[in-house]
Amino acid sequence: MEWIFLSIAFFAEVAGTIAGFGSSTIALPLALFLFDFQTALVLVAFLHIFGNIGRIGFFRHGLDKGLLLRFGVPSIALTLVGALLVQSVPQDILKMILGVFLILYVFWAWTGKRTVTPSLTTSVIGGGVSGFFAGLIGTGGALRAAFLTSFHLSKERYIATAATIALMVDITRLPVYLAGGFLSPEHSRMIPVLLVVALVGTYVGKIIVRNVPQMLFRHVVLVAIGSIGVKFIIDFIGT
Repeated sequence: MEWIFLSIAFFAEVAGTIAGFGSSTIALPLALFLFDFQTALVLVAFLHIFGNIGRIGFFRHGLDKGLLLRFGVPSIALTLVGALLVQSVPQDILKMILGVFLILYVFWAWTGKRTVTPSLTTSVIGGGVSGFFAGLIGTGGALRAAFLTSFHLSKERYIATAATIALMVDITRLPVYLAGGFLSPEHSRMIPVLLVVALVGTYVGKIIVRNVPQMLFRHVVLVAIGSIGVKFIIDFIGT
């Protein structure tokens, strides 16, 4: 069972590095076939932290510090709120609403019209909302990407900035999960192995990104955002 999860983790980190997000969105649903929700949530949170550390290291020269501050601070604040509500809010309905928003966003982006106007307000709202969903349902990367792509960042700036914000969010929500007893000693032994798997997967993703043209990269991100939106809606219909 553990090796199956580690294989999932590797694939998720490769895909997450290419798109700049999505490793937890891929890994969490699959992990639920192997573990209970709380165990899956905390293991994927560790995976996400390790993967983001790798992405920050590999793409560190592209970090946008100004956007990091404007987007990251509200993300951290509302992540904590979402994490504290994780056991008391119907998550299926929230995922459905988020899924509809993401699909509409991708459709609007591909029409060539302006999606979200890059501004301080956009940064604060985008950071806060994506952080809240990250704490509440364990994944806010797609929503974060929807806002960050409006800034038309280069692929290096996008990946480095998104990874740093995601790491800040993860560090905020993980202690809440651990304090709630989400991780048993039995599964804690997987943490060091997850670190190695995440870094290797991130490095493989970096090699692929290096050879992807900027315009194709943007299309990959939009396809990933739309796919996550469809998945959230399907999950809601299936409940």
